[in-house]
Amino acid sequence: MIVSAQAGRAGQPDPRDLYLELLKRALSYSLWDEPGLPLERLGYGGPLLRGAVHAVAAALRTAGLQLVRVADPARRAEGAIWPGQAHTMIGLARLDNLRHCVETVLVDGVPGDLIETGVWRGGASIFMRGILAAWGDAARRVFVADSFRGLPKPDPAIRADRADRHHRIGVLAVSRDEVAANFARYGLLDERVVFLEGWFKDTLAAAPIERLAVLRLDGDMYESTLDALAPLYPKLSPGGFCIIDDYALPGCRQAVDEYRAAQAISAPLERIDWTGVFWRKES
Repeated sequence: MIVSAQAGRAGQPDPRDLYLELLKRALSYSLWDEPGLPLERLGYGGPLLRGAVHAVAAALRTAGLQLVRVADPARRAEGAIWPGQAHTMIGLARLDNLRHCVETVLVDGVPGDLIETGVWRGGASIFMRGILAAWGDAARRVFVADSFRGLPKPDPAIRADRADRHHRIGVLAVSRDEVAANFARYGLLDERVVFLEGWFKDTLAAAPIERLAVLRLDGDMYESTLDALAPLYPKLSPGGFCIIDDYALPGCRQAVDEYRAAQAISAPLERIDWTGVFWRKES
């Protein structure tokens, strides 16, 4: 458990820690056994394999059965699978890192709002809003940026994305209404949750954001990563954090490395887990 800046009474857990730990466990579905994810929603393989999976799944449904991929608890905890019920797929280490970053900017008074670009079911964004609520912050907003219809098809002109197949994976398309409903489940949907709906290249440059304290990128692809970094990183306050969820993916890693080199960003790139990295913006 992360120890926050405010300790509880002597010998007693801090209620803030208890709430945020419980929120993290609920968002990651760590309190329960994860049911299998319907295999036809994963979009693996070529057209023939996908067609065969859909045919088998349809036949099983007539008998009240379902074809699923069983979740490995260890891989689920490290954010290495697409879960069936959890509201986030980023794993416990990246959730702990997100809490560390948000609480640090609150303690240090780093100005700015919080944003996640690529939110899936909204879990990480919900966690950020929950941290603000736990700390009694009444001013900062949480921007929730997503197409809400999955990832874009690769641009043929971008070599790093040519082989990307994320756009074929149906489970990655989660509607805005579903994400908003997930915020509401936790009592965290209010006017300080701001949805930015559309492709990043169309929404982020014109977004009503003056300053950011935490910038969390989860765009998977080269193009999506740069489409978020280019307009938003200049708005990140000194002392703020830039978090990259998908650094293990070649396209994302290339985009981050190129952007850091082009902008002469020398802040150390720190590893969170097998795919997450972050750095703190220097003055």
